[in-house]
Amino acid sequence: MNQPNQSQIQIKATDEKLRGEYSNMMQIMHTKEEFVLDFLNIFPPTGTLNSRVILSPGHFKRMMKAMEENLKKYETQFGKISESEAPKNNIGFQV
Repeated sequence: MNQPNQSQIQIKATDEKLRGEYSNMMQIMHTKEEFVLDFLNIFPPTGTLNSRVILSPGHFKRMMKAMEENLKKYETQFGKISESEAPKNNIGFQV
């Protein structure tokens, strides 16, 4: 719901972006100034980087809170999610 004196932001998105990208792995790195989230598809023996998202620490913390809240809502509605097993191999970038 819009607050008084607030304008609505219109988001533009291409059909390609709206389709989304599947990711079965994520790698997180950080510096003092930013968090870097790499979304990957790992299909041994190789994998691909689908998307890299760079966030400020403050925005990353807000995003984590929103994700935790949505996970709780999901599990309340559909039941507890079993955590996936962590990968056994090291993952590195090839450029």
